[in-house]
Amino acid sequence: MNAETHWLQKALNPGEAVRYWQVGAIAEERFDVPDAPMKGEMDPFFFLTKVKNFIPHEYPCRTIFAETYRGKRPDVRGVFEPKRWWLPFGSPRLDLSGFWFRPTRLATWARTFIDAETAGSAIIRLGTCGGAVVWLNGQEVGWMAPYSRNLEAKQEFELPLTQGINELTIFFEDLAERDARYFFQLDYLSGPKAHLSLPVPVPGSVAESLEAALDCMHFDRPHYFAGDITLRLAQPLPLDVQVNVAIEGDFMSRERFDYDFELPAGAQSLVVGPAEQAPADFRHFRITLKAGGFVAARSLGVEICHAERQGPAPTSLQQRITETLDEVSENSERDTVRAFARLASGRAGAETDAMIEEILPSIEDCHDCADFSLVPLIWSRTMWGDDINVKTRTRIDAAILQYRYWMDEPGNDVQWYFSENHALLFHTSAYLAGHLLPQETFVRSGRKGSEQSKVGAERVRTWLDHFEKWEMAEFNSAPYFPIDLKGLTALAALAPDTDIAERAKAGIVRLCEIIARSAHHGMVTAAQGRSYEHTLCAGRSLELSGVARLLWGKGWYGRRVHALPQLAVCLRDHGLEIPAALAPIADHRDRRHQEWRFAQGENRIAALYHYKGEQFAIGSTVHYRWDEWGYQETVLHLRIGEKPEAAIWINHPGETIQFGYGRPSYWGGCGTVPRVQQYRGLAILEFVLKPEQPDFSHVWFPQEEFDEVRLSGNMAYARSGGGAVFLKGSNALTAVTEGPSAGNELRQYGMTSRWIVRVCEAGDLTLVETRFSELAVVEDADGTLVVSDPEYGDVRFHADGSVDGEGRRLQRSDYTVAGDAIML
Repeated sequence: MNAETHWLQKALNPGEAVRYWQVGAIAEERFDVPDAPMKGEMDPFFFLTKVKNFIPHEYPCRTIFAETYRGKRPDVRGVFEPKRWWLPFGSPRLDLSGFWFRPTRLATWARTFIDAETAGSAIIRLGTCGGAVVWLNGQEVGWMAPYSRNLEAKQEFELPLTQGINELTIFFEDLAERDARYFFQLDYLSGPKAHLSLPVPVPGSVAESLEAALDCMHFDRPHYFAGDITLRLAQPLPLDVQVNVAIEGDFMSRERFDYDFELPAGAQSLVVGPAEQAPADFRHFRITLKAGGFVAARSLGVEICHAERQGPAPTSLQQRITETLDEVSENSERDTVRAFARLASGRAGAETDAMIEEILPSIEDCHDCADFSLVPLIWSRTMWGDDINVKTRTRIDAAILQYRYWMDEPGNDVQWYFSENHALLFHTSAYLAGHLLPQETFVRSGRKGSEQSKVGAERVRTWLDHFEKWEMAEFNSAPYFPIDLKGLTALAALAPDTDIAERAKAGIVRLCEIIARSAHHGMVTAAQGRSYEHTLCAGRSLELSGVARLLWGKGWYGRRVHALPQLAVCLRDHGLEIPAALAPIADHRDRRHQEWRFAQGENRIAALYHYKGEQFAIGSTVHYRWDEWGYQETVLHLRIGEKPEAAIWINHPGETIQFGYGRPSYWGGCGTVPRVQQYRGLAILEFVLKPEQPDFSHVWFPQEEFDEVRLSGNMAYARSGGGAVFLKGSNALTAVTEGPSAGNELRQYGMTSRWIVRVCEAGDLTLVETRFSELAVVEDADGTLVVSDPEYGDVRFHADGSVDGEGRRLQRSDYTVAGDAIML
């Protein structure tokens, strides 16, 4: 420390986490191992974890890494060089989690200071998934090295604190494979009375003011379709501040847009720029504040959609096909999907070739999710190869021949082979690529293309057998309909075997039917087996919105798409027909209500209940994994009125950091899966949380997007157009007014909580309040929950998952994959 050092001081009580740190840069290096095959098949139950949310599948790189380093003192590298300050914003962890497309070894240094009033021994507990070494005042006090992928281990250490300032330094490292939980949490279990003293280059009060600015910062709207994107501060800045805003997409997006600003002292807002000029989709805004050498950052998220520019959809399907290809060709993210749309619409040339060249390195290097890029590339090379320049075409062919198409071929990548959607793309690629280059040798398998195609065809047929029997493993999932459609449309258009092509077309029609049944005016509104914050907090910019616009004239376009132009080309060129009867189902205008019950996943693992009228839609899971550790399942989702943004879902956060990389995350999925049961427009949820989990459940409740809102104690009401929702908690509902979810979140604190949800048609909330405010749950001795509803009478939610209402019994065992839709 020097004479210029100031201190940011924070309380540190026994049992609390040490939350404030100086952090160095993340050192990254590839961890390549000899190419080797793997054993295994598609796993439709990979997310059914036995230990918390730990995914058991292990790559050779992890096996070798663990054999080399597990249980041994970590290989300490580099020295501590502070780059920024970690401020917690409610999280107990120093969390640098992210997504790495290749096996990558990570290493980071962190430091803080404990100011002890007296000398004495302290006990700390360190939790991490990787390895860590701890020093106190320059002396090593211990290390741990579990190196279990994304599964946290904990270990206690003794710190012999001296009176006054004590320097605590941690080196931590891990192997990142795809999604990596790269963090540590250090808890001060016991010890002398102390506080944290973090060195900062500005007065502590200034550092605290910047922390408060980031802690309370939020967007002035939950969605942007036009106008300025504006960040609000809770109080004026006390000094001039430099601001960097980095706008990024989801973890697969390769785009980043950086903007620098100067905010003068006294500023209370920052205008980032007009939404019309910002990239569409749900976007992460990485906000970094700099003042006097102090650097702190956090992430916020918001949806951007260019809805005003797009306007209403054309009336005819042929016009919408043309519009879709135009939109993706001119406004989508630069990737092989956009290149496909350009080639399919006569836009070949240097710009299109450049888009392909930009993505080819990820395919050549077998990055995770490269299969998403490969399918449209093979299609483009097959149909419009002569429109691609010779140099690029030669490189495409080389990439196709070098690619790893399945886990039984040798490689050292971390491509995800186990999920149903990825498996389809691998097998489709092998089948079509082998047919494209029948006489060439595919390097990893050693097969000629004709044989590679036969193997791919066999696996495609096996995949179709599974799909036709059980459908989507990650049930009803908005982000994975497009991935399945990506593979199926390629098969429908290019499969040399008629049986595969026809089965693929039938699969497309079936997926479109499920989308229509689960949609509220084109927007999927239902329980989902895989969800992310970027797929829940967005609506109009989701790809399924574009699919609904293409098929039924209801929806908008985002920037990042997977299957949309392929679906358009199938409709235009390959005889695909989507039944006209699905249009009025997707855009429900009937005075009656649809009840849609069906099951998905092997052995019908997920039974799904969906109920909608013209003014509302609500869907939930049925007797699904009650009280277990969750993954990324959204178990209840609803919309009211005509506005897509008037959406609500309820979950238990898997982590307290917002817009992080947890699976489950803050909004995407459930840390603990609740008991949830539904009958028509009435639903209940009951959360019983684990001791180490966040102590609240919450609801996405975007107040600005409703026409009318009332909050009172443990009750919340909202109306949008002619649809309304009533929410009632077993505990008080606390509205979040600051930070990333300001105005969009209601919380119920407590390790147990219960929610009553009731949707209805209503023109004002007074009627809703009069009819439903007295709704209550009575629990029988056998665990049956009884709600007396003014419309349905007594509804009995039984502990075996069955529901009695209006003289009907709905049983979990009655749900079929084909499904049952009736009008009530």
